[in-house]
Amino acid sequence: MQSFLNENFLLTNDTARELYHDYAKDLPIIDYHCHLPPDEIADNKTFENLTDVWLRGDHYKWRAMRTNGVSEDYITGARNDYEKFEQWAATIPYTLRNPLYHWSHLELQRYFGVSDILSPKTAKNIYDACTISLQKPEFSTRSLITRMNVEVICTTDDPIDNLAYHQQLLKEGFEVKVYPTFRPDAAMNSGEPEALSNYIDKLAAVANKDISTYDDYLTALKSRHDYFAQHGCVLSDHGIDHIYADDYTEADIKTIFDKIRANTPISPQEENQFKSAILFEVARWNHKKGWTQQFHLGALRNINNKGLNTLGPNTGWDAIGDFSQTAALARFLDKLNSENALAKTIVYNLNPADNEVIASVVGCFNDGEVAGKMQFGSAWWFLDQKDGMTRQLNSLSNIGLISRMVGMLTDSRSFLSYPRHEYFRRILCNLFGEDIENGELPADIEWTGKIISDICYHNARNYFNFR
Repeated sequence: MQSFLNENFLLTNDTARELYHDYAKDLPIIDYHCHLPPDEIADNKTFENLTDVWLRGDHYKWRAMRTNGVSEDYITGARNDYEKFEQWAATIPYTLRNPLYHWSHLELQRYFGVSDILSPKTAKNIYDACTISLQKPEFSTRSLITRMNVEVICTTDDPIDNLAYHQQLLKEGFEVKVYPTFRPDAAMNSGEPEALSNYIDKLAAVANKDISTYDDYLTALKSRHDYFAQHGCVLSDHGIDHIYADDYTEADIKTIFDKIRANTPISPQEENQFKSAILFEVARWNHKKGWTQQFHLGALRNINNKGLNTLGPNTGWDAIGDFSQTAALARFLDKLNSENALAKTIVYNLNPADNEVIASVVGCFNDGEVAGKMQFGSAWWFLDQKDGMTRQLNSLSNIGLISRMVGMLTDSRSFLSYPRHEYFRRILCNLFGEDIENGELPADIEWTGKIISDICYHNARNYFNFR
């Protein structure tokens, strides 16, 4: 029996251990998609206590606490930080076999050197020791990042952001490169016309351009795309339930835009047409600049209206959706490809039932120009755990080339999330190790080790055009 979370955690055979320790463990991290707040990196923030860095804003933990019968007062409410941590410590023993159990103890070990199992008995000592550590300079946001051997971070940013914090980090010469990512979700939010019209006013102010027509709107939005490029951006990202690829004419979209600006209701068909048009235009800009575009598909968001109305979005009310994905994704990619305007593309899937269909669709549009141009992205959100990662890796292996995968990302708002890369690397090495031990792959450790190293680091380094 192995001890919990020892050096061979998740590595069930000798070959897996060799692959991990010799070829994966010490590689730098390229975190090409995350939600870390750039202002907290630029300000080199230090955290007040373990609750501040660990529980605040973490809806993964909030969902677990609610499931365990913890009152909201101890989660997002008025209780003090230690009282909230006590409730998390009381919850963690009940998270056995949930990835939170692994992640939480990995984070305690890797950042704080704490190997004790978190429980009500150990809560006070762990809280006090970690809180003392967090007051030290080596536990500031920048130090937490550099300690994990992070080389590149790509944050997620709205087109109207001025990117001042990215500029500050560049000017100060922070050793980790922090780049913005163009996320125009709000710019295509035709499902809420009033909110979109207000957004257009903000865009007009930032772009210093009057926006009275759809052409004005595209010009202003593209100027922000250009602005992001000037500040090192090489990726766009869309968090949408499914790809929008409805048919439309230019006249259709101009009419819909005028309705939005006049606060006139639009039909569901018009909503989808507008989203389709913006999605397509941004994709064309991405290709022209040589960017990579990312699509996070499949989330059914904010389904608990009582919780949403009380606490707002991103507080734990989202689920896996069962949207029809294949036909629209195929139409969208084919339209771009037919115009020779298909950028490097990563598609992340939230419903495991769609793994194979999405992997097969994206594989239809590789053209030999770039190795791994079309990527079936790493397991996302609810699938970002041992079983979800394994299923995604197996689907990719069976239908595409796992050897060309650009690896793992955090997709996290937490500065303690980087052990997820270790988690991924261990699972990856174990899969290959098992195949070799079973005689399903040759025992060529040097070549397999190269493939492992490529997936964990080198593929991403070569795929993205970072400055």
